[in-house]
Amino acid sequence: MHGVKVFTVTKAREREQLGEQVTKWLRESPGIEIVDKSVTQSSDRQFHCLTITVIYKTS
Repeated sequence: MHGVKVFTVTKAREREQLGEQVTKWLRESPGIEIVDKSVTQSSDRQFHCLTITVIYKTS
């Protein structure tokens, strides 16, 4: 089975902790293999959005 997990944040403090969120999810998800990943940043005048997309498969 394949799946996609998306992590997205807009606030500065949340952006600083995003890597920890991904690491926590990986630790809590035994049996998955990461197939691909993508890091995307988008901004406008007020907001900066950071998104990490993880594509995985289960064993």
